[in-house]
Amino acid sequence: MIRNLSALLFFVFAVSGSAFSASYKKGNKEILTGADQTEKYVPYLKGKRVGMVVNPTSIIGTKASVDSLLSLGINIVKVFGPEHGFRGDASAGVSVEDSKDSKTGIPVISLYGKNHKPSKESLADVDVMVFDIQDVGARFYTYIATMHRVMEACAENGKEMLILDRPNPNGYFVDGPVLDMQLKSGIGMHPVPIAHGMTVGEFAQMINGEGWLANGVKCKIKIIPVANYRHDMLYTLPVNPSPNLNTQQSIMLYPSVCLFEGTIISQGRGTHFPFTVLGNPDLKGKYSFSFTPVSIKGMSETPLHMNKACYGLDLRKYDVNKLVKSKKINLKWLIELYAAYPDKEKFFDYKQSKEMGNFDKLAGTALLKKQIVAGLTEVEIRKTWEPKLEKFKEIRKRYLLYL
Repeated sequence: MIRNLSALLFFVFAVSGSAFSASYKKGNKEILTGADQTEKYVPYLKGKRVGMVVNPTSIIGTKASVDSLLSLGINIVKVFGPEHGFRGDASAGVSVEDSKDSKTGIPVISLYGKNHKPSKESLADVDVMVFDIQDVGARFYTYIATMHRVMEACAENGKEMLILDRPNPNGYFVDGPVLDMQLKSGIGMHPVPIAHGMTVGEFAQMINGEGWLANGVKCKIKIIPVANYRHDMLYTLPVNPSPNLNTQQSIMLYPSVCLFEGTIISQGRGTHFPFTVLGNPDLKGKYSFSFTPVSIKGMSETPLHMNKACYGLDLRKYDVNKLVKSKKINLKWLIELYAAYPDKEKFFDYKQSKEMGNFDKLAGTALLKKQIVAGLTEVEIRKTWEPKLEKFKEIRKRYLLYL
C-alpha cells in the first residue's frame, strides 16, 4: 500500500455565492494530478497502442489529455466516452452513439449507449487502456461504474490499465448507508456508502481486492497517484465534472442532494444552478423562494416540473463548511421537505417522471424511505447505518493511497 506522507498544506477557504475556492500558502507543494506527472507514465505508454477512457475533465495542465499525449508522440488508437460523451455535450442519462472525434479523427466508442462495456472487438487493437476521469466521490455518480466495466473488459481480454488518479472533492468524509446488493444498479454497483471517501485509483484497488469483477477476475492496473494530496484537503475542480455539476457548491452538496432525484422534489435540473436548489409547485405558500425548470439542451431537456414554478430551499449560499465540519451527508433537508409536502404518498413515487430515479437504489437501502415516512430523527436513522458503515471503513483502509 502506498501512502503519501507529504507535508501539511495550508488552505484558506472562502465561500462566495456558489463558488468554493481554495488558495495555497506560498512555499508549500502544489497538488499534482496523476495526469500532470507525465514523466511517470509517458515512457510506459511509448510504443504501445493506447485506448483512453476520457471526458472534458481529462486534462494535463489546461489542455485535453488526448491532445497533450498525441503531441508527446503517444499512439492513441481509440477513445472511449462515458455518460455525457467524450466532449461532454450530452444531457444526463441520454444515450450516446459511437462516432469519430472531429478534432483528431480518432474513433470514439460510447460506453453510455448500446454498450456500457468495451467489447472484445473494440479492444483488439489496444495494448493498454488509460482511465483519466474526475470523479466526485458519490456512489451513484456513474463514472466509477464505467471504470468497473472497463477493468472487467481489460481483465477478460488480457489488457493492462493505467489509472491517472485525481483528488476526490468529497474525499474528506465517509458516510451514508452501505449499498444492499439486492438494489445493485448502474447507479450503485458496489457495497459502499453514499460517500465512499476514495479516489478512483483507490476505488480500483478495492474493486480488484474485494473480487467484485465478474467471475473474480483481476485487472492488471498501474496507478499514477496524486502528488502532495491527503483526503482532508478540499480540492476545487478545474473543470466541471458533468453539465449538471457546474459549480463547486453543487459538487459538495451532491452526495446529500442527489437523493432528491428519487422524490417529487426538483433538484434544479432545468436551471443553470442544478443541485443547489430544491422545490416543488405544491410547496407554494410554505416557502417564498422559487425557481422554474425549463428545457436546457446538454443539461436537462425534459426536467421534472418543466415550466412550473417550484417553491422550496435555496442552497446556493449554504455554508458548505458545515458539511466539512460534520463529515456527514445532510438528511435534514430530506426530512424537512417530506414533512412539508402535502401529498405524502406521491413524495417517493419515482414513476411520475422519467427524470426521476428509484429512491431505494439511490439510497442503497429500502429502509431509509420507510424511516423518513415513519418520522424517525436523523440520529435514529444514522444508528441503523453504523454497523455496516464501520465495517466498510475498516475494509477501505486496505486500499488507501493517501492519508
